[in-house]
Parts: sequence; C-alpha cells; structure tokens
Amino acid sequence: MPEYSFRVNDREVKVTSWDPGQPLLYILRNSLGLHGPRFGCGLGQCGACTVLLDGKAVRSCMTTVSQASKRTITTLEGLGSPDRPGPLQAAFISEQAAQCGYCTNGMIMTARALLNRNPQPTLEQIKEGLAGNLCRCGTHTRILAAVLRAAKPQGGRS
Repeated sequence: MPEYSFRVNDREVKVTSWDPGQPLLYILRNSLGLHGPRFGCGLGQCGACTVLLDGKAVRSCMTTVSQASKRTITTLEGLGSPDRPGPLQAAFISEQAAQCGYCTNGMIMTARALLNRNPQPTLEQIKEGLAGNLCRCGTHTRILAAVLRAAKPQGGRS
C-alpha cells in the first residue's frame, strides 16, 4: 500500500492509503486521531474541515492525501490545547464565540491563516476573510469580535 509522509502539528508522520485521492480529512481524523477538522458538507463549501497546508487555509475534505504528501499541516490541535489554548483560541473562549461549535474549527483555522498574512486586519477584512465559512447558529458577530481581539497587539500569535 502506498505510504505518505507529512509534518502534522510539528510532528513527522507516515500513513498508508490505498487511494491517492482519499480526502486528507479522513487521514487526519481516522488514521491520526485528530478531531479538530470536522466533516461538514464534503464539498468544500462550509469550512468545518479547514486546516493549514503550508500555512494556507485549505478544505481537507477536498484536499487529497497525495496532494498533502511531504507538506506541513496544522490542525486546530496544533494551535493549542484545552489546558493551554493559543491566543486565537483564547479569544474565541473570551468572546464566547461558539454556540453549537461545529464551525469553530474552520473559523479559527481560516482566521489563523488571515492573521498570519495580515496581523492587524480591519473588521471588513475579517468579514471578507471568513466569508467562505458557514456559521448557522448565530455566533458570527462573536466570531468577528474574537478575531479582532486576537489581532490586537497584546493578543499575540498562536
């Protein structure tokens, strides 16, 4: 069976997959036990499965294991832990930016990529940056506030 190697959350890993077109999401969740990225729509439209691939936000349901091979992947787990959340995660907690929580992974990972590119975005830039992520439970205004909080100089980087 073909073997694929990645750097996931600062750790070198190797996995096997009989299908080079297998979605990276399934490898992350099923083979590596990482549950930050979630299956949402399976069509790359909702953002629940977002991860950083070489620092860029991508939909792991649409990114294949072969496309991700030999690259660097960061999942929600790579930004912090429940005991030591990263600054962006802490901002989401402080702003109570999760109701059902299903979109939270995608919102945080997309926001992380945005803040990596632009550490001090305006509210409009944040809205534009998160426009491709869906939140159905109504916490979108708190999500925006959390990203603004994390973007402040004392917010630091995760």
